[in-house]
Amino acid sequence: MHLVFFSAFMLTSLAAFTQVYKTAEDTVKLNKEFTAVSNDIATLTGKLTVAQNNLPSYQVKSNTAESNATDAAIASSNQADKATNGGVKEAKKAKRDSKKAYHEAKDARSAKSDVGDQQDKIASLSDELAKKQNRLAKLTSMRASINTQISQQ
Repeated sequence: MHLVFFSAFMLTSLAAFTQVYKTAEDTVKLNKEFTAVSNDIATLTGKLTVAQNNLPSYQVKSNTAESNATDAAIASSNQADKATNGGVKEAKKAKRDSKKAYHEAKDARSAKSDVGDQQDKIASLSDELAKKQNRLAKLTSMRASINTQISQQ
């Protein structure tokens, strides 16, 4: 029983989503959707441009953090070597250096994750923009068809 209701709901939703404008009476609705889609495209284009412009700064930050993490790990390793042959003072410094290396590694991982998130955002915006542009092309085609139909009358 639930399956029947779900199927009926999905079919009505699908029909509403694939609405096609065919007659001159539909031009008001078509123009309204055309304007909404055009506005969405402009907004998405702006968001995509901002995201693409921000990506290089994320990448630089990630590379810097990775370099800092590598340097801290090397320093920690060197201090640990000294601590094995030294006293308490070297051991305490080795511990501080290892904590610093750990925090630097976490920062590098976080920066790398930010780059991945930004790339995912760009991909998502690009996909959404492509869908909106495809819809706009269909609306333009419908508009041309209606105009042809009107001019033939």
